[in-house]
Amino acid sequence: KSFSYFNNNIMSSQGPYGRHGFTAPGSATSMGGYGGGAGYGGGYGAAAPQGYGSAPNSGGYSYTAPSPQGGGYTQQQSYASGPSAPTNGGYDADDAKGMGGKKSLAVKALNQNVLLWAGFFAASLFVYFVLSGGDFSFLMTYGAMSRMFGFGVLNVKIYTGQRVTGVSLKTLQLYAVVFVMRLSSIFRHEGYLPYDKSGDWLYHLIEFLALCFTGSALFCVVGKFKSSYQQDFDKFGEMNVPPGAGAVYLAVPIAILAILIHPNLNSDFMSDFAWTYAMYLESAALVPQLFMFQRQKTGVVELMTAHFVFALGFGRLLEFAFWVFSYHELSSSGGSKLPGYIAVFSIFLQLVLMLDFFYYYYLAMKNATPLVLPSHNGMGMV
Repeated sequence: KSFSYFNNNIMSSQGPYGRHGFTAPGSATSMGGYGGGAGYGGGYGAAAPQGYGSAPNSGGYSYTAPSPQGGGYTQQQSYASGPSAPTNGGYDADDAKGMGGKKSLAVKALNQNVLLWAGFFAASLFVYFVLSGGDFSFLMTYGAMSRMFGFGVLNVKIYTGQRVTGVSLKTLQLYAVVFVMRLSSIFRHEGYLPYDKSGDWLYHLIEFLALCFTGSALFCVVGKFKSSYQQDFDKFGEMNVPPGAGAVYLAVPIAILAILIHPNLNSDFMSDFAWTYAMYLESAALVPQLFMFQRQKTGVVELMTAHFVFALGFGRLLEFAFWVFSYHELSSSGGSKLPGYIAVFSIFLQLVLMLDFFYYYYLAMKNATPLVLPSHNGMGMV
C-alpha cells in the first residue's frame, strides 16, 4: 500500500498509506477524540403510536403521552405549536402525572440514544486497539465504519417500523454506486487503502457490508415496503427524466469530472477512475435526502433516520480530517495536485451543506425530542 508519513506529520511522495511502520504522533488521541460525541442517537419516535413522519400526507405530527396508571388523562402536544392548554383552564393532579410520564419517556429515549452511539464508539475502540496498527490512516477505516453503522441503523429503522417513510431512494441509489465503484478499485489494487493492518482485510469487509445494507434498504424502498415510500417528497432532479431517476443529474456530471481529473496511485485507469468517482460522488449522495427533508411539510425527521444521516456525515468528517493533511498524495500522472484539491473541496462542501442538520440533530439529542428542521434555512440551497 502506497502511502506513508514523515515523523513531522507531513506525507511523503510515497503516499499517506505507505507501509513503512510509521505511526503518526497523537494518532490514538485523534481517534479517541472523535468519540467525544458518544451518547447521541436512539429512536425516540419508537415510543409514539405511529412514529414521527410516518404518514406520507398527514396534516400534522403529534406526540401522545401514555395515560398514567389509574387515570384517564391523555395529553396531545404538537412540537411545532408548543404545549396545548389544559381544557379545564389549569393543571390538576392528572396533568402533573401526564407531564411526569412524558418526562420519563424523554429520559428513556435519551438512554436509547446513549446506548446506540456508545455501542458504536465501543466497537470503534476495539477495532482501533485490536484490529488496526494505530496509524493516522485509521481515520479512513473509522469513516467507513461510520458509514456502515449508518446504513445498519437505517435497516433497523425500516424492518422494525415496517416502513420506509422519510428515506430517499435517490440517495440509496447513489450510495450503491459509491460502494460498488470503491470496492471494484480496492479489491484489485492497494493504492487507496489505509496503511495500517485494517487495510489488509477489514476495510474491504466494512465497505462490503455497507453495500449489503444499502442493497437491503433499496429492496425495501422499491419492493417490500414500497407502499410507504414518500415519492411525492423525493423529487430531487426529476426534470425531463423518468420518475425516480433524478439522481442522474448528479451521477453523470461527476462521472465526467472523475474521468477527466483523477489521481494515479494504482497506475490503472479503470481502478483510479472508480475510486475517484466514488470519492467525488459520495460528497453529493446525501443531497437528495436533505432535499427530501426540506419538502416535508412539518420538518419532522424520525430520529432513526436522523441517526442514519448523521452517521454518514460523521464518516465524511473523519475522512476530511485525513485528506486535509494527505490531499497532496492524490496527484495525477502528470504530477498535478488538482485531484487532491477537488477531493478535499468536495468533502468540505458536503459538510457545509449539512451544518444546519448537524445543529438541529444536536438539539434533538440534547433535549430527547424529535428532530425538527425549519421550513426555510441554509439547507434550502440543496
